[in-house]
Amino acid sequence: MEQGDLRLLEDELAKQLLGSRIPARCAFVGTDGKPRIVASWFNWTGTELVMPTFLSAPHIRHPPYRVRALRANPEIAVSIDTESFPPQVLTVRGLAEIEEVDGIDPDYAEAAHRYIGDEAATDYLQQIDHPQTRMARISVRPRWAGLLDFANDRMPSALGGVAQ
Repeated sequence: MEQGDLRLLEDELAKQLLGSRIPARCAFVGTDGKPRIVASWFNWTGTELVMPTFLSAPHIRHPPYRVRALRANPEIAVSIDTESFPPQVLTVRGLAEIEEVDGIDPDYAEAAHRYIGDEAATDYLQQIDHPQTRMARISVRPRWAGLLDFANDRMPSALGGVAQ
């Protein structure tokens, strides 16, 4: 399959990365026109990559900058990549959609259980679930997908592999 083909999301490696506890690294353009990257917990629903973040809660001082920036320019690229050698990388591109949610977003709760385990997630979610808690559900329906696997000859074009 060619890079960009959404069927790459059905590849076993892509499924493994989408189910991992590796943070998604999100690239977007800030309101000042400069590029930004932020790491985020995520949940893959099968059609959307969801990266909820807090708008307000007892532990939040101000809404996250990325929400304002993505509302102004929703173009986003997301990478989920291993830290081990040889690297394996899933990249998706699309438009971010933002929906405000009262309380804890269900995708955030699901991600918490995956990232920190059931017992710790249950305690954590109880601590932050207050009447003033609001979240932004940032979701991306991939329009482009890329998969690199240096262990299995799916390398970038600079190394004689696939074009990005």
